[in-house]
Amino acid sequence: MDNSRASAPRVAVFRKEHFNAAHRLNNPNWSDEKNTRVYGKCNNPNYHGHNYELIVQVIGPIDDETGYVIDMKLLSDLIKEHVTDRFDHKNLNLDTEEFADLNPSAENIAIVIYNILRNQLSEGLDLKIRLYETERNFVEYPV
Repeated sequence: MDNSRASAPRVAVFRKEHFNAAHRLNNPNWSDEKNTRVYGKCNNPNYHGHNYELIVQVIGPIDDETGYVIDMKLLSDLIKEHVTDRFDHKNLNLDTEEFADLNPSAENIAIVIYNILRNQLSEGLDLKIRLYETERNFVEYPV
């Protein structure tokens, strides 16, 4: 029987974190009227905020030695260092380079977080991001 990590069962593990951030949805190529029509209150020129809930899913084989897919403390530290410390209590439009020219919709935020964390994980691990903007509105990437 092959006990290599490649043939080990694949399991999904999840880490839930949160951060608070302000943003404004706005397309600079549109008129103020069109931005207001499309984005409504989310186009407030003075910004608005959310208490984002972030669920990071890592899928991979179980390591024979540790019994882990990934050490959850390591995953928590990666999220803190590369995501929450970067975005928590920030105005995404004004305070972050990632959204200087990218509309900070929940969809785009999820993709940015995915790309940041993907670079921190080994290639043998799959990653999925679920981001709750409100209790009832959330996005998932990739699908």
